[in-house]
Amino acid sequence: MPFSPSDHTFVVCAYKENPFLEETVTSLLAQDRLSPVLISTSTPNSHIESVAKKCGVPMVVNPNPRGAGGDWNFGYDAAETSLVTIAHQDDFYKEGFLSTMLEAINRYNAADVEFAFADYFEIRDGVAVAKNSLLNIKRLLNAPLSSSVFNRSSFVKRRVLSFGNPICCPAVMLVKQNLGPSIFDEQYKNSCDYKTWVDLAETPGRFVYVPERLMGHRIYEESSTSLNLKDGIRQAEDLEILSSLWPSQVAKLIYRVYSLSEKSNELS
Repeated sequence: MPFSPSDHTFVVCAYKENPFLEETVTSLLAQDRLSPVLISTSTPNSHIESVAKKCGVPMVVNPNPRGAGGDWNFGYDAAETSLVTIAHQDDFYKEGFLSTMLEAINRYNAADVEFAFADYFEIRDGVAVAKNSLLNIKRLLNAPLSSSVFNRSSFVKRRVLSFGNPICCPAVMLVKQNLGPSIFDEQYKNSCDYKTWVDLAETPGRFVYVPERLMGHRIYEESSTSLNLKDGIRQAEDLEILSSLWPSQVAKLIYRVYSLSEKSNELS
């Protein structure tokens, strides 16, 4: 049987007092087809509790925080459905995200898909940005995974990931019934999603790319991505992962080129 909205959960990973949390949750509740929404946090506070209460969604608290990967695993494991999307607290989802992603997965045998993921746009100072050098590179890298001929090939999946991480984590719908529990790597502070995709690329199953801009990823000074770029954490972790896919000197060269496009994440 095909997956339905009741087979899916949006898990919103909330941290501290983020001003965009309510907007994110509201966009999930405004989907054209509705599925359960859950807020997961390792930093419970009155702000997160008030958003959960106002929006009428349950909240679960991680009693053993272990960084981003650990928080994602806790929320992912808390979902009781076959499909899970880890929504970040500062992003925005178009109303057709759920229905479009379900349709993409349902084109295949249910046991044959690891995850589906959508294209996305950036949100800067409240304005949607559809194109820049980083987004263009990611779309080029992801293009082969929109084809059923290529999206099951471990070779193709690894090659897509061997030039950087083009898969936006909050745009991913995970087929939990195929992947099992606690899939996210917990050793990396920022690039736990990238390492997870690389690991999953070695296992049987499809990475199904939906080339539609179905969600907005917010870029701003206080976001974890921006902070980790400033601290050099993301650069070091991405280079380490690239070095597992290429000889060291080749990995360094690829990262130099890729890092130029990452400057679009820097805010002046």
